[in-house]
Amino acid sequence: MSWSDRFEALRVDTTPLRTSRDFRLLLMAGTVFYLGGMVTYVAVPYQLYALTHSNAMVGAVGAAELLPLLVFGLYGGALADHVDRRRLLVLTGLAQAAVTAVLAANAFQHQPSTWVIFVAAAALASTSSLQRPSREALFPRTVAHEELPAASALDSMGLLAGRLAGPALGGLLVAYAGVGWCFVIDVCGLLVASLLYTVMRRYPHRVETTPPSLAAVAEGLRYALSRRDLVGTYLVDIAAMLLAMPVVLFPALAERTFHQPQLLGLLYSAETVGALVATALSGWTSRVRRHGRAIAAAAAVYGLCVALAGVLPALWLVACALAAAGAADMISGVFRSTIWNQTIPETMRGRLAGIELLSYSLGPLGGQVRAGVTADLWSVRGSITSGGLACVVGVGATAAWLRDFWSYDARTDRHAVAERATRAAAGDR
Repeated sequence: MSWSDRFEALRVDTTPLRTSRDFRLLLMAGTVFYLGGMVTYVAVPYQLYALTHSNAMVGAVGAAELLPLLVFGLYGGALADHVDRRRLLVLTGLAQAAVTAVLAANAFQHQPSTWVIFVAAAALASTSSLQRPSREALFPRTVAHEELPAASALDSMGLLAGRLAGPALGGLLVAYAGVGWCFVIDVCGLLVASLLYTVMRRYPHRVETTPPSLAAVAEGLRYALSRRDLVGTYLVDIAAMLLAMPVVLFPALAERTFHQPQLLGLLYSAETVGALVATALSGWTSRVRRHGRAIAAAAAVYGLCVALAGVLPALWLVACALAAAGAADMISGVFRSTIWNQTIPETMRGRLAGIELLSYSLGPLGGQVRAGVTADLWSVRGSITSGGLACVVGVGATAAWLRDFWSYDARTDRHAVAERATRAAAGDR
């Protein structure tokens, strides 16, 4: 095989972009949403610190967002399994635009109010938590079943591009235009993305749906817990984020350990750059069938790379290790998404997306606490390295305990086979 053929086999598979108009719209809308959201992500803590000069007040924003995320993430999942998902995407997008406009109006005041920022942050957490399960549930229906691994990689690439460009744009706007213009840009992005959702075709539910209720949420939780392969995907992700996520320690690592605070941005962007490179070379993922093993292996590599970052002697080497960790985390995420999208039935997809949202969110929040406490009790390097090694142990224990997860094979798994048959019978792409 020539080098050009080998590169072609690695290159990201763009088939879903060519074959599905609605996937293109969903991808563009999601990228714009995330880009604008990351601009606001930079602006809110900066504005709060400028107003209060209190790190505690900045950290309290996360506490204000936690309860809405928990409540509306689960409720949004149940809602997505009952209502028109495209319509819910549009309405929640417009609601986010309205709340962000309030932040913009507050920022342009001579003396902005801190309570407005907290209320708006909670409202944004509520509306975004209501929205995400609908997008995740709609995503598999826009592409053919066999195209889902490639579609997941492309979707990750769009979100990563937003994560990389959004903070940079936010920083420039804060420095040269003012915080208020960050929110204005986000409002524009939210309106554009909502417009993209409106021109997608409708995707009606195939069967009679269950109205959103506590019973419906409980049914989704029971289904998730009954699937040991799904439980494995949740536990591996939580183990990686809870035990190994080092982001909260980057300022101390750059300033106190390496005495190079000017390179802090390098640490923050390293994982995203690594993930983007891995996505661009993700063509091989469509040929993998044993997704459970791939998830576990990638998550273990993530932990090892983080552990290595804690002991390397130069900051640029640490950045390289973090880039490798970001690549491994992205690969794990692609295969997790593939299992979810190829096996979860249409009637459960929204509620399971709400549960997925919680697993994505609670791990990093707990991981910040774990990393900070361990660093204070021991050291920054010790916290990073021990967390990475603990991640490897946690992933290994999960794979050993949940054999259905470890042995998952997309060709023979009964849930994947059933979903393929259902989609074929319905004439879905």
